Amino acid sequence: MTYPADRIHEEVAYVAYHFHWSLGDILDMEHAQRLRYVHEIAAINTRLSEER
Repeated sequence: MTYPADRIHEEVAYVAYHFHWSLGDILDMEHAQRLRYVHEIAAINTRLSEER
């Protein structure tokens, strides 16, 4: 199964922006692991927004 390049770029940018990890570190992750971080970051952002 192929994964759309645009989606990979979105995920990488999102994780890199929030965690400041290198491109290589993020791309070395399995897709499921990277997606898990995307979901966790989104949950953190949602909680922080609700607390304001």
